[in-house]
Amino acid sequence: MRVTKLAAILVVLTGLTGCYESTSVTLHEPGVYKGSSDPLLAAEGSQQHQEDLRKRFEQGQAPR
Repeated sequence: MRVTKLAAILVVLTGLTGCYESTSVTLHEPGVYKGSSDPLLAAEGSQQHQEDLRKRFEQGQAPR
């Protein structure tokens, strides 16, 4: 009888470990990107990049 109670308690405690939730909180600030740096962001203002985007836009808008 004692072994059965001990086994039941062990099963219950093992089952409750799946209910654990991390308590860490992530605070976000609006308008602030905190991820890794974006390599395309540096090229965004370059003349070559703007020209490439304009060409792609014109190709997509061309009549078919």
